[in-house]
Amino acid sequence: MFNSIHKLPTLKQFEESHIRCAVDGAIGWIQLNNPDKHNALNQLDWLCVPQVVAFLLDQNIRAIILLGAGRSFCAGADISEFDEVRRNAATARVYETANAEAFKALRDAPVPTIAAISNICFGGGFGLAAACDLRICTDDAQFSVPAARLGLAYPVEAMADIVHAVGPQRAKHMLYTASRYRAADMLKFGFVLDIVENERLIERALDMAMGISELAPLTHRATKAAIDAAIGGGTSSDEAAALGDLTFESTDYAEGRVAFGEKRAAKFTGN
Repeated sequence: MFNSIHKLPTLKQFEESHIRCAVDGAIGWIQLNNPDKHNALNQLDWLCVPQVVAFLLDQNIRAIILLGAGRSFCAGADISEFDEVRRNAATARVYETANAEAFKALRDAPVPTIAAISNICFGGGFGLAAACDLRICTDDAQFSVPAARLGLAYPVEAMADIVHAVGPQRAKHMLYTASRYRAADMLKFGFVLDIVENERLIERALDMAMGISELAPLTHRATKAAIDAAIGGGTSSDEAAALGDLTFESTDYAEGRVAFGEKRAAKFTGN
């Protein structure tokens, strides 16, 4: 659908953070923008992630793409500030709440989220990717959760995303050994859907997002909730069922039936 020279939309910095965002038609973009540190995020950055997601959702987008600036996706947390913001259990709880809310914002977004992963995807960056619905990566991508090399623990919410993404045994191995994994490993584990060349990462992510955005958004929302309920996430079966019921009362469902009968593509409005 798009060629390999497709460029990102103009991204604007969000407040004083290392987060940039943009709305391009039905697609919302979030870029982690600290390339000198492989897009490592500080405490303010973590706090801004939910705000950015909320801002994009207010623009009626139908999919979100998360990516990093420069060569890497995200090296995780900015360790240089740990002596202050993560120096003991009390400060770590505050910090990890910010982490957890960032992951939750992506996990609970009512639209599909896509992580476009290049080169470094470590620690909290891995957590952000795991919180997304879909993940693709470049062939040079590297993955690690190195908590055991630092002597710290990850919040339960982040662990849940990782377990759902790679399974409990693989999650344990990742955390116990702090190993680095290649793109081919993560494809085998099911963590990523596809591996692409560096120059095709944006194209592939955008192609996927555009294809999603052309389909019924209420169905996507109900599907996301039903899958979350099925894997024991934060959505209850009753909540998922209620969202499913809404699809049958929607004008989009009526449009879908008419379009099917007329053998044309449906024009979904999200109503």
